[in-house]
Amino acid sequence: MVTKVNLCGIPLANPVVPASGTFGFGTEMASVYDINVLGGISLKGTTLEERFGNECPRIAECPDGMINSVGLQNPGIDALVSEKVPQLRKIYNGAVIANISGFSIDEYEKCCARANGCPGIDIIEVNVSCPNVHGGGMAFGTSAEAAASVTAAVRKVCTKPLFIKLSPNVTDIVTIARACQDAGADGLTLINTILGMRIDIARRRTVTANRYGGFSGRAVFPVALRMVNQVAGECSIPVMGCGGVSCASDVIEMIMAGATAVQVGAENLRNPMVCKQIVEDLPAVMEKYGINDINEIRGIV
Repeated sequence: MVTKVNLCGIPLANPVVPASGTFGFGTEMASVYDINVLGGISLKGTTLEERFGNECPRIAECPDGMINSVGLQNPGIDALVSEKVPQLRKIYNGAVIANISGFSIDEYEKCCARANGCPGIDIIEVNVSCPNVHGGGMAFGTSAEAAASVTAAVRKVCTKPLFIKLSPNVTDIVTIARACQDAGADGLTLINTILGMRIDIARRRTVTANRYGGFSGRAVFPVALRMVNQVAGECSIPVMGCGGVSCASDVIEMIMAGATAVQVGAENLRNPMVCKQIVEDLPAVMEKYGINDINEIRGIV
């Protein structure tokens, strides 16, 4: 069974990639299993400066999912390129994806330039779900114009494959995806989390310290699948599907919908072994459905 895929010229042994924010910087799981079984790893979201993140509590459980408002806690871009990536490269040979966040276009540019100069990073993934501090606080990814502006700015400093991670909290994700493609993106990742909330009835306040947070997990899979299908059908650049993936058959669905690679997010927090299990299960699921080469089924729906 052929599970190898190619992502903008970067070969992946299989399409399975732990999603940013759910797998740390990769090294954390290296003592649990051989992480070289993974096609790629999307590292924890990184900003220009070190961030502690939001106040606690930050996590709320939901049926078939969770809400998080961690707030991009990370050690900053300098630590990523000088410490985290070199440490990972000592033990991992697959594709390394740097996930970059920012609160202004200038921050995005500076972070991406630093990531682009790091030899251990293969792909740069830009998270446009951050609030634009110079644009009224709306997330960059909720506007085609703003998303394109970020894409164009970071394109100037990136020679490595550039993926834009899109927010699902919009009415027309295809328009935003096209704008990013036209502005120079090499690929797209979708979806990021859906805005949600939980209320503690007894305490009469929200479960998380922040009123709202990002809802993810198995419950969002149909939404993610639909958006991947819409975008893959209208854009010519590759898509990494993400959102609610929890098993090998979900990976097959994502690829049939048009994805080239598939990220596994919240399920890592419920079952830290899930990515390894998906990689191991994938050939048997392919055989069950008469799939000899995973690339043959891409976008067939």
